[in-house]
Amino acid sequence: MSKIKNELIRVIPLGGVGEIGKAMYVVEIDEDLFVVDSGLMFPENEMLGIDIVIPDISFLEENKDRVKGIFLTHGHEDAIGSIAYLLKKIQAPVYGSKLTIALAKEHIKEQGSLKHVKFFEVTNKSRMNFDKTHVTFFHTTHSIPDALGIVFHTSEGAIVHTGEFKFDQSAKGSYKPDIAKMAKLGEDGVLILLSDSTEAERPGHTTPETVVADHLLSAFLAAEGRILVSLYSSNFIRIQQVFDIAKATGKKVAVVGKSLESSYEVGLRLGYLEVDEETVISVKELEQYRDEEVVIIVTGNQGEPLEALDKMVRKQHKDVKIKDTDTVMITFTPSPGMEVQMFQTMNKLAKAGANVLTSSKKVHVSGHGSQEDLKMMLNMMKPKYFIPIQGEYKMLIAHSKLAQQIGMHKSDIFIADKGDIVEYKGGKVRMSGRVTAGNVLIDGIGIGDVGNIVLRDRKLLSQDGIFIVVVTLNRKEKKIASGPEMISRGFVYVRESEQLMEESTQLVRKIVEKYVVKDAFEWNNIKQEIRDTLNSYLFQQTKRRPMIIPIIMEY
Repeated sequence: MSKIKNELIRVIPLGGVGEIGKAMYVVEIDEDLFVVDSGLMFPENEMLGIDIVIPDISFLEENKDRVKGIFLTHGHEDAIGSIAYLLKKIQAPVYGSKLTIALAKEHIKEQGSLKHVKFFEVTNKSRMNFDKTHVTFFHTTHSIPDALGIVFHTSEGAIVHTGEFKFDQSAKGSYKPDIAKMAKLGEDGVLILLSDSTEAERPGHTTPETVVADHLLSAFLAAEGRILVSLYSSNFIRIQQVFDIAKATGKKVAVVGKSLESSYEVGLRLGYLEVDEETVISVKELEQYRDEEVVIIVTGNQGEPLEALDKMVRKQHKDVKIKDTDTVMITFTPSPGMEVQMFQTMNKLAKAGANVLTSSKKVHVSGHGSQEDLKMMLNMMKPKYFIPIQGEYKMLIAHSKLAQQIGMHKSDIFIADKGDIVEYKGGKVRMSGRVTAGNVLIDGIGIGDVGNIVLRDRKLLSQDGIFIVVVTLNRKEKKIASGPEMISRGFVYVRESEQLMEESTQLVRKIVEKYVVKDAFEWNNIKQEIRDTLNSYLFQQTKRRPMIIPIIMEY
């Protein structure tokens, strides 16, 4: 318990609720703000052309002088992927485990140097003291080493963020959880628990990693050609298993993908990956070995695994092309926006003759706790109030029901949306308003310059195409100098739509001639009438609504 009496406590999710990924939570203790995680999310299907999605940090920018620290639970993209963008706006120290800090620094290096940032490596034994609270940590088991839960100690009890976790009795070393410490927190008193909901709909316990290792070994022994293992670039436990089994079966391993190579080098340098040098080969050496001797670990840009596989199956990857003797292991769970792409890629792989193995063949298990794991965490922590986080709404609701099964009252459980303020004041917790929250879209080097209007236009273009009208006017002689010329892209094939194009030309000509004889007219009026008239005519003829762009010039 904190010796200082805390008057106001708030928890504000800025990301990670109602979605998978993009984790960012603000803990407000009196006048101090603490940020937990700064993640990214891969774009959903309708986010055409978008590379990644990060949280809207307007609230933090408005209160940047109050931000005392940024705490990172683990090194996956969904927890650290937007840290460079956050640190460009917010000058605050960053706290995390040794591996997490190293991976965060790699992200910052990619975005440009931020020399002003102070990093502090913490362990499960660390205690960080602030004016209104002190912060401690506990180890959890996840698919990456050094994952931490984070505890903010207040006079009213602890605010506990579990990070992403599961309980695996076979976990050891830097994957082993601090079960005793978790139980002690519950005994001392947890005011608010924020807990991972990703697998809240899955019954039972999450399958242990030893089971995966056994199935990977069987798949390696059964493969007749090359083995390709597709994974997220920071899934260290799967990377380690692949190297261990490759060594045991006498195979060589090549690592393909910039983000994967970066994570691999960090893990190797810091001792989180143990790899026999004789097992590793470069991608350029693949041709020197027989197919049955080769294992390729692969991922794509931003650690997204499908991009590289898709290029390989389409013969467009610079180093690797899929063969009909290949065995491809997809060892990750797709986020909601990736599901369609994943099944399309699997179909292409199957069509190319490859043997495709997924989690149904036990070559992958989730890094998140299933229902019994989540109930175990709730029972150990015994929170007064509970906020399910890190999941879509159906997952948050499923987690809420689990909490009710172990005896929590529904009125003590808060399912928050992005930007909702969950406030503890005067001995009670309630929803007390909202702050600005949402998505910031990253497209190339543009940060937030693509919004809903641009996405709407992209969607319209992808569905019905574009119809451009070009007219040149001679204002002096009050007549059309050239055109109207019609240009169609993605709408109709011009050579087979001559009558449609001719009718459209005549409609535009009549409108322009009506205006051009006037001594003065508004350009916007003529353009709008062209849009309205063509929109009505083209829909009547084709049942399509292309984007119509009139271009009017004069001399």
